[in-house]
Amino acid sequence: MKSSLRLLALVSVLTLGAFAADSKPADSADAALIAEARAAYPLKTCLVSGEALGSMGGAVGYVHKVAGQPDRVVFFCCGGCTDDFKAEPAKFLAKLDAAQAKSAKK
Repeated sequence: MKSSLRLLALVSVLTLGAFAADSKPADSADAALIAEARAAYPLKTCLVSGEALGSMGGAVGYVHKVAGQPDRVVFFCCGGCTDDFKAEPAKFLAKLDAAQAKSAKK
């Protein structure tokens, strides 16, 4: 019983922080990338839905990985948006690239 409660508490704490898109808690390297990217992230809205980040609880960070390319951190309003992102990552990454370019000009 105690181990079940500890596991539930651990899962709850990890869920409040960074959360990987495949619904597993982010590993420590991913969590560090997400935490670092949060301050410099150019969007205040979900990359997929356009809803304000944090409007459905804490913003969900996801590390998009493609072999041979640098990892990219994106944020969503909720975990449900990760599936839409995974279906068309290039479409959504183009939005992020445009926001980053605009932010760099300022």
